[in-house]
Amino acid sequence: MVYTLGQLLNRLTFRQLQVFQVVFHKLSYSRAAEELGLTQPAVSAQMKQLEAALGQSMFDYVGKQLYVTPAGAQLERVVREIFSDLETLQMDLYQLEGQLRGELRLCVVSSAEIVVPYLLKGFLEKYPQVEARLTVLNRTNATERLLQNQDDMAITGIVPDTRLLNRQPFFDNLLVPVVRQEHAILQRQAMSAQQFFDVGFLQREKGSGSRAAIEGFCKDHRLQLKPIMELGSNESIKHGVLAGLGVALLPLANVIAELRLGTLVMPTIKGFPLKRSWCAVYPSSKQPTPVMQAFLDHLREEGDHCLSKQFSYP
Repeated sequence: MVYTLGQLLNRLTFRQLQVFQVVFHKLSYSRAAEELGLTQPAVSAQMKQLEAALGQSMFDYVGKQLYVTPAGAQLERVVREIFSDLETLQMDLYQLEGQLRGELRLCVVSSAEIVVPYLLKGFLEKYPQVEARLTVLNRTNATERLLQNQDDMAITGIVPDTRLLNRQPFFDNLLVPVVRQEHAILQRQAMSAQQFFDVGFLQREKGSGSRAAIEGFCKDHRLQLKPIMELGSNESIKHGVLAGLGVALLPLANVIAELRLGTLVMPTIKGFPLKRSWCAVYPSSKQPTPVMQAFLDHLREEGDHCLSKQFSYP
């Protein structure tokens, strides 16, 4: 049965759409019930009412696995936009009262997770009624989440070359060569980038912005990069260097404490450090919410000053 818009509005509720969205992301009625604080029968009942109103199944079971139907995928895109618009409306109404309230959803690449807390501290002190939520991923996954409108903005060092994204640089992100303090390579008086790569290079996983920057550098300078090991985070690579597994190029922010202590050393090598910029990135099709705009203004006005105090070396 096809309902008119008025009839459909009488049968749909925001609660049904909320339950649907959680089931969509969890692909499980039981996990959705747990997150929502409902019983599984209550979740099932909400979904049955939603599907009856729309005349389509949102999910199919194949064995014990829940799969999204084409109708469910279409509904999720619409629901995401509805909730995003409602959130913006709520922020706009608070602004009319002279307040800044709402949620700031940040997707942070793993190399930036060290610097973002320092940026948030001053921002949240200025706007105490804003709630910040951080998700840490590699660059590829962060971009996907942005384009799916799952986050407001991403903090990343490499921005894909696409018109779909706006960027705002706010601080230099230096990739520096590091070795542990006893490494034999430190006895050399001069060292080329190729010699550095040849003594046992530790590399990030595919999709990492740091890896993309290093591979681009090697391509531009016709250098051979043959890493001895691939690790899934800057932290694991740093500890690999400390353990004597090899050498690495890492963001200065990730190793500055060890450089100051002397457990890691930054050798002088022509061509290094590699200079990039930390950027705030958001979809070009998205009008920044008041909370987003306030954070972008904070990065532009305070970002460089705030981070320079924490991450300058020597």
